[in-house]
Amino acid sequence: MESSALVLGAGGITGVAWQLGILVGLADQGVDLGQADLILGTSAGAMTGALVAAFRDPRVAAAIEAPLGPGDPPLKADWDRGPIAFGLLQDETLDPAEMRRRIGALALEAEVGPPEPWLEAFARRLPVEGWPRPLVVTAVDAATGEPVAWDADSGVPLVPAVTASCAVPCIFPPIPVDGSRYMDGGVRSRTNADLAAGHDTVYVLAPRMPLMQREALTDPTVTLIEPDDEAMDAIGGNVFDAGRWEQVMAAAERQGRGLRLQ
Repeated sequence: MESSALVLGAGGITGVAWQLGILVGLADQGVDLGQADLILGTSAGAMTGALVAAFRDPRVAAAIEAPLGPGDPPLKADWDRGPIAFGLLQDETLDPAEMRRRIGALALEAEVGPPEPWLEAFARRLPVEGWPRPLVVTAVDAATGEPVAWDADSGVPLVPAVTASCAVPCIFPPIPVDGSRYMDGGVRSRTNADLAAGHDTVYVLAPRMPLMQREALTDPTVTLIEPDDEAMDAIGGNVFDAGRWEQVMAAAERQGRGLRLQ
């Protein structure tokens, strides 16, 4: 029996809106990627993936309050360390493990506030009991640079796992899990799609992130879906702009309804 994987990549708040919109648009034409045997989420994709895996219906997932609002902690980016971290992310001369360790050191030093308010904010957006079985969430240990992939058998609660996966270095604080602190899974890879190897069909929803690594997805089993021009216009230049949520969703639903998947 053939198996399928849905891979949801990094992309900020607007990335969650775009991914949910694509899945709703595809569902409108009878294509339900939320029924995949594996749902792999990185950063924004961890939030999208948790909602889709839990509810198995993209329309229900899209109805959950996801964009940041007045009740959430303010973003306090560390503009001294942040540019250094993103510069390291683009430095192709560095060994990847060394790059992750250096970025992790910056993330641990960054003055961006405590993790507890963010854990509370994510908990409000994940009204889910337990860990949805098909879901795998990626993150990176900020102290060692070691990547992790948590699933239902890892013993890690869903809320800190998703929050950690979304913890962009020097914008969000690394999140404590089992005595260590973890940062964005996108520090390893924009999609971590290689973790879906072995599935017969892999659909990758990858919001465009120019500051994130763009791995080559050339495997013939992989179908890569990225924002089209209209969706990119809706997303704009700030992937953390919660005010663009509705227009990104609308553009993505239109794009999803027009996709023809094999």
